[in-house]
Amino acid sequence: MLENAQYTEDNIRSLDWKEHIRMRPGMYIGKLGDGSSADDGIYILLKEVIDNCIDEFVMGAGKTIEIGIKDKEVNVRDYGRGIPLGKVVDVVSKMNTGGKYDSRAFKKSVGLNGVGTKAVNALSSSFKVQSSREGMLKTAEFEQGTLISENGPEETSRRKGTKVTFSPDEAIFKNYKFRNEYVERMLKNYVYLNPGLTIVFNGEKFHSENGLKDLLEDNNSMEDMAYPIIHLKGEDIEIAITHSKTQYSEEYHSFVNGQNTTQGGTHQAAFREAIVKTVRDFYNKNYDPSDVRKSIVSAIAIKVMEPVFESQTKTKLGSTDMGGELPTVRTYINDFVGTYLDNYLHKNPETAEKLQRKIMQAERERKELSGIRKLAKDRAKKASLHNKKLRDCRVHLGDTKNERSLESTLFITEGDSASGSITKSRDVNTQAVFSLKGKPLNSYGMTKKIVYENEEFNLLQAALNIEESMEDLRYNNIVIATDADVDGMHIRLLLITFFLQFFPELIKENHLYILQTPLFRVRNKKETLYCYSEEEKTAAIEKLSGKPEITRFKGLGEISPDEFRYFIGADIRLEPVMLDKAMSIENLLEFYMGKNTPERQKFIIENLKVELDIVEEN
Repeated sequence: MLENAQYTEDNIRSLDWKEHIRMRPGMYIGKLGDGSSADDGIYILLKEVIDNCIDEFVMGAGKTIEIGIKDKEVNVRDYGRGIPLGKVVDVVSKMNTGGKYDSRAFKKSVGLNGVGTKAVNALSSSFKVQSSREGMLKTAEFEQGTLISENGPEETSRRKGTKVTFSPDEAIFKNYKFRNEYVERMLKNYVYLNPGLTIVFNGEKFHSENGLKDLLEDNNSMEDMAYPIIHLKGEDIEIAITHSKTQYSEEYHSFVNGQNTTQGGTHQAAFREAIVKTVRDFYNKNYDPSDVRKSIVSAIAIKVMEPVFESQTKTKLGSTDMGGELPTVRTYINDFVGTYLDNYLHKNPETAEKLQRKIMQAERERKELSGIRKLAKDRAKKASLHNKKLRDCRVHLGDTKNERSLESTLFITEGDSASGSITKSRDVNTQAVFSLKGKPLNSYGMTKKIVYENEEFNLLQAALNIEESMEDLRYNNIVIATDADVDGMHIRLLLITFFLQFFPELIKENHLYILQTPLFRVRNKKETLYCYSEEEKTAAIEKLSGKPEITRFKGLGEISPDEFRYFIGADIRLEPVMLDKAMSIENLLEFYMGKNTPERQKFIIENLKVELDIVEEN
């Protein structure tokens, strides 16, 4: 202890609103990231601005939202009522200020904390808000939350509404870029939940007439559905349900007041429970819950008065009450599903028959696998106690706060040297390592039985905790970390095949990534640069001039732990694995992993030749 250390008034510092947000951004927007993950901070900033536009639409003001993203500048324009001109500056820069505190105006709003646009303002290098209202225009511009100019109110011919322009601050969001796939998915969810709304993104229109029914149809092939989508709507609830013919585990899309609750919550738990109870009652059979829910593909959206979420990013509902004089969330959903789903099955006997057939098929498969599943679970428990296949992180051991669960990452790697380097370099709080033994089995065309019989797949499934449902997924990010050579690419393909075959929702929900590691290190006595491509190597050589030392990394195991921490730390580069919506999973697997065909040979020649030439050349 330092005896001379003083603790006086001078040690106590009060941060103003923008300083606090910039110093502790995770409290407001979750993780930062670079845009490679759908829940990275830049998308939360975009969502916070759009949420205000959605609230205007819900209030009956403005049916179109225009969004443009070019380079790193974002524009969001609505045609709502416009922010009251005397409060334009306060609404985006004064904490605890906003119309949503008046529950009469925004009874079932998303952004109830009054923080949203303030966080966007504080975390942006430039931020501009324009409000047009009653023929007058007010404009305010900020830099990192600091007001630099304020103009108006002045007369304008511009249509009423609000326009926000911002650029996320590169000092906070390093090397970021917006991925259109993630933005488009967010916007599609908005239009599914708000039929009649049109969103225009970089010139492309998004619109939905059938709500959650459209969501399931857009995310799943019609041929893979065991029966037509059951689509039911009430005053504050909407559900859509079908079962997949090929998928094994459960898939849920859940929403509260327009917010995509990717981590579920009380409403999703009640929905799962209500489906089982209703099905049991309808068929008068005490079916096992896992048989009823196996292969289910579904969506639920509810509206709650002043919802309580378990985190600032609102990904998990904590509310138990619907609000006002309404019953609890659980009772409300159980009553709705129990009445409306039961009525639907009575009125549609063909669908009811197909659903029962699917449940009975699941029952047969579960009983056939019961013995081997028990043995597999026992093996997984023993293995986790004794071997080093899984080196877990503290977020699952109770040593870190749950807020960091969004950062939880499992690296899947091959070989002792590579897993050793990552293990020594990782952040033990949020990063875990699973070590493969050799190449995984090609699981294409195999049944779920192989997952329990194959030791690697069994232990990987146990590590992820995804046997029954994605709801208890232990790691938000699953990262395939293999060498950038032919063998490494083959392992990647085999792992992706495994996930597509048995757990496609991991990919649909953007949990699977490829770790990008540098191919070259270019350095002189003053500076070291890591390069991920030939182009970056050329640029680095020019920057350092002279004759810098150039090292080609041929495998992850060759990279020392001291260097590796740069590649899996704040500057980590992840390439998301995404599904091509134009091709069904079944056709996708058949094309890449089925019998060799001229079409596949042509694809390989056209797409892999250049990459393989680079690998062999070096």
